[in-house]
Amino acid sequence: MKILVVGASGRVGFQLAQKLSAQGHQVIGTYGQHQPDLPQTAQLDLHAAVSEMRPVMTGVDAVYFVAGSRGRDLLQTDLNGAIKVMQAAEQSGVTRFIQLSSAYALQPERWHDGYLKTLTDYNIAKRYADEWLMHRTTLTYTIVQPGVLTETPATGKVSFDETTLGENSIADVVSVLAGVLTTAHAQEKVIMMKQGDQPIASALAAL
Repeated sequence: MKILVVGASGRVGFQLAQKLSAQGHQVIGTYGQHQPDLPQTAQLDLHAAVSEMRPVMTGVDAVYFVAGSRGRDLLQTDLNGAIKVMQAAEQSGVTRFIQLSSAYALQPERWHDGYLKTLTDYNIAKRYADEWLMHRTTLTYTIVQPGVLTETPATGKVSFDETTLGENSIADVVSVLAGVLTTAHAQEKVIMMKQGDQPIASALAAL
């Protein structure tokens, strides 16, 4: 498949682009200012108009939105930037869209749990980006909502239990993101994840 990874210069996006490339996909990794060391890249300004985003999506089969401002530009990047990428994808004929979100982003009653109480503005941005994808587009979506991201080694295991918060190795999040691309029953689903005991492939198969 030809895949666009929006945010490939970030911690998740760079590993995701590498993993998808290793699986044989043609991957274009987008960046804002810092070009990642990937075979194929394209600069994409998330402040730009939708019409300016469309050319990079020509012939693309699937778009991943894993970009983030790390709290510095929530409205323009994490919220409106995501929505404009969705609009550009639709206008370019892309049908598959996978979005990296945040634990309980769609459940504001949980935003005071644990570490989330310090991330309210971030969760507001992610909530409305997720809701736009689900209800205001015709894209075949999957939304992945991890807890705290860590740079610990991959475990290859996961839990999709939504009752409590947890941590996630970035490498495990990348494996789930890559896995949902070809898992038919991951379509039209919101998947909350954390570290667990079930092999990732088995957890995806059981969705």
